[in-house]
Amino acid sequence: MAMQDGSYERLRAAGCADEVAYVQACLRLFFTPGANADSIASRADMPAPAISAAPAISATNVADIARLNKVGVFLLKALHRAPAGAAPSELLGWLDGYRRRTISMNASCIGDSTAIDRVLRDRQVDFVFLKGPLQQHVLYGDHFMKPSGDVDILVSPASFAVAREALRTIGYEIAGKSRSVWWVRFLGEQHMIRDDGARRSTADLHHRLQQPGSPSPRDTDSFLRRKRKVEAAGVALPVTSAADTLLLSSISVAKAFFNREPCAGYVCDVRASASRLSEAEQQMVLDHAAGQGLADTLLLGLRAADVLLGAAGTLLSERAARILARIGNADLFHMVLAPWLASLRWPQRRHVLWELCGREPVRYLAEAGWAASADLSRRIFERPAAVQPARVDMIKIEGGAATHASER
Repeated sequence: MAMQDGSYERLRAAGCADEVAYVQACLRLFFTPGANADSIASRADMPAPAISAAPAISATNVADIARLNKVGVFLLKALHRAPAGAAPSELLGWLDGYRRRTISMNASCIGDSTAIDRVLRDRQVDFVFLKGPLQQHVLYGDHFMKPSGDVDILVSPASFAVAREALRTIGYEIAGKSRSVWWVRFLGEQHMIRDDGARRSTADLHHRLQQPGSPSPRDTDSFLRRKRKVEAAGVALPVTSAADTLLLSSISVAKAFFNREPCAGYVCDVRASASRLSEAEQQMVLDHAAGQGLADTLLLGLRAADVLLGAAGTLLSERAARILARIGNADLFHMVLAPWLASLRWPQRRHVLWELCGREPVRYLAEAGWAASADLSRRIFERPAAVQPARVDMIKIEGGAATHASER
C-alpha cells in the first residue's frame, strides 16, 4: 500500500467518515486500558463504529489519517487489544512499518539530544528539550510513540546566540530559510542542520513558544526554571515540568488550530498529561496557566481532548466546556482529526484569538498587533527562493512508501 501525494485532496474527495470514526475508536481504546473494543464503541458519547466492523473501511484512508495526525503507533497498540479481525492485514502491515520507522527516527533523535546536551552544558547554557521522544517516554513510558525528525530546544532570548554558536561547534549550521527577521524575531526560532554525509539531523532552537496569531506565554523563561530531568541513553536530560508539558501540548493544539492542521497527536499528549494530575494539581495548573496568560489556550486543548477521547469528568474537563462554545462538538472533533473536510465552517482567526485572549481587549489588541507586525515582516523579509526538491523521510512499507512529516 503506497501513500499518495495530495492526501488532503484525496481525503476531502472521499469523505472518509467511517475511517475517521475508526481512528477515533482506536484512540479511545488506547486511552481506556482493560476495556474491549465493542464496549468502547457503544458508549453514548462515542460516535465511532465498533472497531470490529473494520473490514468495511479503507486501509489506505485510515493510514493517511493516522499519518497526518501522527497517531499510527497509538492505533497499532490499540488494535493489539481489539478482537481478531478488527483491522485489515494491509493496515496492520503499514502500522508495523510506521512503528519500525518511528523507532529508527527517534533513536537517532535521542542520540542527537545527548550530543546537544553535552555541548550546551559545556557552554553553561540553560536549556530544556521540548516534545520529542523524551516527552513521549514521560507520558507513555515509550520513546517511540510519534515520529520525531528533529530536536526542539528552548533557551532564553539572552542565551540564543550563545546556544547557536555552541551547536555550530558540533556541525550544525543555520538553514537558509530561517535566517530572516521573521524567523528569529517573530517565530523566535531557527532551524539548524547537520549533514555528515551519512545522515542529516535537525535541531530547532527556540526562544519563543508560540507563533504570532495565538497568545504566547508571558514568562517563557519559567519553562527553564521549572524543568525536570529524565534519563535516556544513560544521561539525565532536561525536559519540561508536568504542568508545562500540558501547557506546551495545548499551545501546539492552538497552533495547529490556527493553521488548520490535523492535531490528534498533540491532543493525545494533552490527555496523557492531564490524566497524570491529581485534583489539587489540576487547580495548580489552571492557576499557572492563568498567570502565563494561557488559561484559554489550556482549555482549548482540554476541550479538544474531551471531544476526541471522551470527557474525563475532572475539574479540568468542567472548565474546558465553555471555550469556543459556538463551535459544536462535532465540528471541533473534525477540526482536530479531519480539518481537510470541505463541509467545515472554520471560525475566523481573529475570533479564535479573541477567545484565547480571554476576551480581554488590551491583551487582544497586543496579540493582534504582534501578529500584524509579523505578517508585515514576513512579506518584507521572506524573499521567494528557487524551489528545491524537498527532502522527505520515508516510511518503508510493503508495496510502496509513505511520506510523513517529522514531529514539530
